[in-house]
Amino acid sequence: MHSVPEMTNAGSVEFDDFICFAVYAAGHALNRVYKPLLDTLGLTYPQYLAMVALWEQDAQTVGGLGEKLFLESSTLTPLLKRLESAGYIRRERSTEDERVVVIRLSAAGIRLKEKAVGIPGCIVEASGRDAADLTRLRAEIVALREALNKSGTHG
Repeated sequence: MHSVPEMTNAGSVEFDDFICFAVYAAGHALNRVYKPLLDTLGLTYPQYLAMVALWEQDAQTVGGLGEKLFLESSTLTPLLKRLESAGYIRRERSTEDERVVVIRLSAAGIRLKEKAVGIPGCIVEASGRDAADLTRLRAEIVALREALNKSGTHG
């Protein structure tokens, strides 16, 4: 394990050199852009991510959805209950294994996608970057996450 402080410039411990803060602050900035867009849908950002995952693939298990969103079931379950109360999803026990809960989109949840279709474009526009640049940046962030997760398992 390295004992060097987290930094982007070797030998520097200046606040502005910390990549963790840059990523953290960018996340907050993204949330500020998303909030008014999601308010029109009546969704929080985590609820929106769950809906996007379900629009991509309906009928997912709670466990599978949690893995995809990097959320523990203790965080995901209340979020899903709120989406169910709003009428966007149904939680059902699997017919093959009663311990497994399957999440399915309701008709209202399917229709909600039509209202949300413009959100990604708004985020691209707000970023001031083109889609190719954001795709490259996303790939770099995912690679960073995977490297950090891998290094965290060797502690």
